[in-house]
Amino acid sequence: MSENYIKTIAEDKVYPIIRCDDAKEVVEISKALVDGGIKVLEINVENISIYEAIKEVSKFATVCAGGIITATQADYAFKNGAKLFASPIFQINLLKISKNLRIPFIAGTTTANEAYNAWKSRIPLIKIFPADAMGGTQYIENILRQMPFLNLMPTANIKLSEVVSYLNAGAVAVGVGRDFYQGFTPKEITYRTKEILVEVKDFTKWNKK
Repeated sequence: MSENYIKTIAEDKVYPIIRCDDAKEVVEISKALVDGGIKVLEINVENISIYEAIKEVSKFATVCAGGIITATQADYAFKNGAKLFASPIFQINLLKISKNLRIPFIAGTTTANEAYNAWKSRIPLIKIFPADAMGGTQYIENILRQMPFLNLMPTANIKLSEVVSYLNAGAVAVGVGRDFYQGFTPKEITYRTKEILVEVKDFTKWNKK
């Protein structure tokens, strides 16, 4: 079952990352994203109140707990309904915890060497963070030219308008943060979500031909 969550992210191609310190707002944003067609989303653990948001959102969506660095964070997130963990770093201890809990661990890496080591450790989906600062789409393309077997998901300051460009560079999925929701009403978030999913679907359809 846990492998299906990664498969869903790879199929949807666009992966929302919510970074907000207000639990109520996190739930509101999550509902708007799900109304737009999102199935799996990441909620970054900004403070202890966010665990309650994870618990609430888990009732209607698959939640990946993001920003996980410690075993305590991982434990709280799991107990509150998180089905995946994501970290800005690649840490063996978190990999062991996720294996014990039988849930996927999405590791954060920056360099090609880190990404390769994560792959060797059987990380199913590898974040490239921060993708924008490392060279954007060209950086992803350069890594995959040498190691096309890596399942990379670029994140950090990526706009919805850049998603298709990253997919074209070879990314399995693209993590989008504040550009998804900041400064928008729930209705606008839902509309933006529907728009990008259609755009990604069109890209996938034409890319298969």
